[in-house]
Amino acid sequence: MALLVLAAAGAGAAQPSSGCGTRTVSGELTLAVAGHRRVVIVHLPSGYTSRARLALVVSLHGSGSTAAAQGIFSGMDATADADGFIVAYPQGMIRAGSGYDWDIPGQPRLGSVPAAGGAPNDVAFVTDLVGVMESKYCIDPARVYATGFSGGARLASQLACDSAGVFAAVAAVSGLRHATPCPASRPVPIVAIHGNADPVDPYDGNGQGYWTYSVPQAAADWASQDGCAPSASSTRRGRGVTLTSYRRCRAGASVELYTINGEGHEWPGGPVLPRSVTRLLGPQSTALDANATIWAFFRAHPLR
Repeated sequence: MALLVLAAAGAGAAQPSSGCGTRTVSGELTLAVAGHRRVVIVHLPSGYTSRARLALVVSLHGSGSTAAAQGIFSGMDATADADGFIVAYPQGMIRAGSGYDWDIPGQPRLGSVPAAGGAPNDVAFVTDLVGVMESKYCIDPARVYATGFSGGARLASQLACDSAGVFAAVAAVSGLRHATPCPASRPVPIVAIHGNADPVDPYDGNGQGYWTYSVPQAAADWASQDGCAPSASSTRRGRGVTLTSYRRCRAGASVELYTINGEGHEWPGGPVLPRSVTRLLGPQSTALDANATIWAFFRAHPLR
């Protein structure tokens, strides 16, 4: 594993990528960030040459999971190979069972566990990770995106508030939130995907301490944040999928919510999960390919 040294510096504007022409490979990196050793797995698309600037998608695992598990759970490597973008899977540092949790400012963790005192600042870590990636790989700073599942989706939502100058758009799978306050420096395009049979982060809210309001309310709050038209439109997108769209947002942003009927707490289009898992997380659905949906949204929303 490669060891890089990075001092956490918080959110900042996108800088030109200096990694073009650098010879490097996919794999696991260990980063020293503000005195903490951090792990990130990088997947380069097949045919990567380090000459053409590519988009970067930062994909955040769920609570109690790992970077490696997020790669398997989402299956996003195959999408990156097909569409030619780089994926980075960072790993949390707060130990939770066999995996890790994220430090989401001011929010309790899964199981109503209080936020870990003295935990590393994961908003700063993920934001600064982009700068490290741009120093090592040939990345287009106008096409840097964040996505995540569950706890990772909540962290991605926080990044949209705190690091809007770095992340061009954000996608939340089973975990869209809107922080208060939300000091986003620009309207941030947001796409959310959520099953209405989710037993972990209930679609209608009224869940654990970090999950008090509904997913439609979170989308509406983002639409207000982005200065969208107040009325949303709803359309059917195939069997069992409803798309709620907010348009006429400031600076070309948009807010979209895909509601999947009967879907539990999963990554739609991901690998088939064993029954022992779906008994806890709820049923899976094949009605939507999350990766294709997310990438189409990202591709339409570079940093302006």
